[in-house]
Amino acid sequence: MATWQISGEYMETCNCTLLCPCITSNLAATPTEGDCKAAVTLRIDKGHKDGVPLDGLSFIVMMHAPGAMGAGNITVGLIIDERASDAQVEAISAIATGAVGGPMAALAPLVGKVAGIERRPIQFDVDGLNRTVRAGDLVDQACEGLPSASAPGQAIGVDNTAHPVNSRLSLAKATRSLFNVFGIQWNDSTGTRNGHFAPFAWAG
Repeated sequence: MATWQISGEYMETCNCTLLCPCITSNLAATPTEGDCKAAVTLRIDKGHKDGVPLDGLSFIVMMHAPGAMGAGNITVGLIIDERASDAQVEAISAIATGAVGGPMAALAPLVGKVAGIERRPIQFDVDGLNRTVRAGDLVDQACEGLPSASAPGQAIGVDNTAHPVNSRLSLAKATRSLFNVFGIQWNDSTGTRNGHFAPFAWAG
């Protein structure tokens, strides 16, 4: 039996122009701006670790890669819902860093620096193909799914990706990306940048 599992909804925005080249290159391509700044948000609808309930909590994995993601030397920091207890923060941190296995463990060898943990109120809203996340004064991001012509009401999807959250992602344009945390700064609302969203289910 799994010692931990979490499931819910995920979204992210990054500073690459749409479509992020990581997806089609399996993390080998240079980001469109030369470096990568990304905020990967996960809302846990159901989850637990070693008896610690995690239902209803959210966390954001902030990442900065100086070049191609696959080349490593990535700086990673966590923003965790301020409602989380110390035990819940410890559980989420272990899952988000890959310390207890699961999808993020594959990314761990690429991490060059762990920038730390911030705690803020995190709001994650879903409205049709729109996703919005706010984390206090640190992150304000929103994306809009690219509507599918063949599946009305759904976004265009891409499958079999190397993405750690889900191998199938919905494609989206970032309508707003504001990051100001762990030395990662970005502010764009042009609607030309990359976004993704998907359900997720992790266990370890």
